[in-house]
Amino acid sequence: MTEDRINNEERDEEAPVRRSGSRRRSYRPRSKVCAFCVDHVKHIDYKDVETLRRYLTDRGKIKPRRQTGTCAKHQRKLAVAIKRARHLALLPFAAEHVRRYG
Repeated sequence: MTEDRINNEERDEEAPVRRSGSRRRSYRPRSKVCAFCVDHVKHIDYKDVETLRRYLTDRGKIKPRRQTGTCAKHQRKLAVAIKRARHLALLPFAAEHVRRYG
């Protein structure tokens, strides 16, 4: 018994001491603002391909609201505009490397 207690005390003494050199700052992410609301956009044009491409992933999927920061109203209008542009072949349904290699 005494040997176990002595071994435990020795282990405690050899344990490294952690020091907090810097204080940890709490991480608070900045709230994303809808780009369409800021610009007071009333209609999202399906022919504006460059704007629509920013809201597509590299695989051709529509990015979710939590990534882009768009509000619900503009996300719905954006999805309709992207689908119209795809239907008229202004935007691809899938990325080229996905179409080519499956």
